[in-house]
Amino acid sequence: MTTHSHAYDETTDVELDLIEGEDSGDSLSGHDEYDHELSTEGLDLEERQALRRVVGMSTELTDISEVEYRKLLLERVLLVGVWTEGSAEDAENSLAELKLLAETAGSEVLDGVIQRRKKPDPATFIGSGKVSDLRNLVASLGADTVIADGELAPAQLRNLEDKLKVKVVDRTALILDIFAQHAKSKEGKAQVELAQLQYMKQRLRGWGGNLSRQAGGRVGAAGGGIGGRGPGETKIETDRRRINTKIAKLRRDLKSLKGKRSTLRQERRRNLVPSVAIAGYTNAGKSSLLNKITGAGVLVEDALFATLDPTTRRTTASDGRVYTLTDTVGFVRHLPHDIVEAFRSTLEEVADADLLLHVVDGSHPDPLAQIQAVREVLAEIKAGDVPEIIVINKADLADPMALAPILHREPHAIVVSARTGEGMDKLRELIEGGLPQPHVALDVLLPYDRGDLVSRIHSEGSVEQLEHTAEGTRVTARVHPALAGDLTPYATA
Repeated sequence: MTTHSHAYDETTDVELDLIEGEDSGDSLSGHDEYDHELSTEGLDLEERQALRRVVGMSTELTDISEVEYRKLLLERVLLVGVWTEGSAEDAENSLAELKLLAETAGSEVLDGVIQRRKKPDPATFIGSGKVSDLRNLVASLGADTVIADGELAPAQLRNLEDKLKVKVVDRTALILDIFAQHAKSKEGKAQVELAQLQYMKQRLRGWGGNLSRQAGGRVGAAGGGIGGRGPGETKIETDRRRINTKIAKLRRDLKSLKGKRSTLRQERRRNLVPSVAIAGYTNAGKSSLLNKITGAGVLVEDALFATLDPTTRRTTASDGRVYTLTDTVGFVRHLPHDIVEAFRSTLEEVADADLLLHVVDGSHPDPLAQIQAVREVLAEIKAGDVPEIIVINKADLADPMALAPILHREPHAIVVSARTGEGMDKLRELIEGGLPQPHVALDVLLPYDRGDLVSRIHSEGSVEQLEHTAEGTRVTARVHPALAGDLTPYATA
């Protein structure tokens, strides 16, 4: 059995208790002796803050049969978070999500620690007195990478790497890495590269001074040679200029691709095809839902950000009307701003939709936090006013008691399971009821040689009554103004 390891702060002589996660079974909030520290108030001594191990962080194989299914593990990582607000459970959920992100990127998570602070340290993210403790933990675990649960400023990143002597990655860089692995289309790859370059531009720095050394001047001894002399510019300035040039090119490419996507949307608008967008937290089951409703056959994978490229499929309502369903990229808490900006053109599919299916993972420990995170991004892309249906997915795995608060708070919510089909018929009814309704009422008698108009009424309008007579097909329906104009010559008195 693993014993509790102890270290002491040399300046304050306050005991640092590193609680072993896998073996002790203790949770971050499960120690009575620390209860007085677990609220967000009363943190009068920064030195009392400790790194606490979080339960269940290790991804060691439990069954040898898992080996053939596990992705190639590229890095051995240690997770570190700073808990500044909310409950202990919130802090643990955030680090658990970071673990899933790291595993999706192909890493092996060795352990995870959280430090309780009023705010992240501006120089080193965690308290400067705790960096040495973290360095010892890195060495004892054999970790080669530390992932911080937050966005690190360039100075924080540099200071941590200098002190820990291993690679340091923040949450933003991790998500960008996952996006880069999953991008398939030309547009998706360009969007990810744009976000990565914008992130990288702010974090250019020299390794051992190499990148900050000037390329011009008296560099003959350093091997500069002909063409390398002159006033010159620093390597960082050269890199930044090249990045800016590449960013400009990517934005031009994306503008062209955005025009094509906009043309497709305008074509659907011209044909008066209602659109439904599927949005929600990553791995909530959006693609599974699209497949269940439309039979689209879109890739479904139990992984974060498996879908980056929007997929649009047509389907037919029970009354014959045609509408489109679009699967979009998943959201996550603290989704990097650069990602939102880069994917703005594809996220416009959500903002321009007539109806939004907001998919929530009912089996997640904190589904309400997922809803809040998604709505923050929706507000950022100006999609906050789109009519919304909350679709609580994975009913077969969820605890009904945990779903009660969502159903109580969200009047337009429904519980479904895309895997078993539970609730899908009711969901289709809600979707059809939420589609924009044609408002021009007509009673027409169409000759039998105008079957094209009958077909358009079925696909674009809402048929209330249809009768085949000796003179032709009599239809009572509600249609859009454009179709009404074509039908007016056949209107009955």
